This record gives sequence, structure tokens and C-alpha cells, in this order.
Amino acid sequence: MAAGTLRELADDQLLDQLDEAKQEMFNLRFQFATGQLESSARITTLKRNIARIHTVLRERELAAADALASAEEN
Repeated sequence: MAAGTLRELADDQLLDQLDEAKQEMFNLRFQFATGQLESSARITTLKRNIARIHTVLRERELAAADALASAEEN
């Protein structure tokens, strides 16, 4: 999923996406450990998607902190 698409989602939707991605990562790692994984490239793609979600959440967190700091200054 592209970062632009993730930025359009609400926070609760992002957290849902993150939970789903982490659950899928768990399942893929389990398949890898048991030798049943067909495509190891999916793990890399999923890792990147998880990182993108974390990045968008952190951007929002920093923006909220900046907004709060600027509101306190005024």
C-alpha cells in the first residue's frame, strides 16, 4: 500500500491495518519456519508496509505535538 493512500486513512483505520499486517507477518514467519512458505518476497513487502504505517502514525504524532506546542505559546 502506498504512503499516499495510508495518509488518507483515519488513525483507527491505520491501527487496524497495522494489526492485520502484524498478524499476517506472524503467519508468514510461521510458514517460513515450517517450510511451507511459497513466496518469501511477501515478507519483505509486508515489512515495508508495516514501516510505512508506523511512519504515517509518527508523522501525525509529531504534527499533533507541534500544534499543541504552538497553541501553548499563544
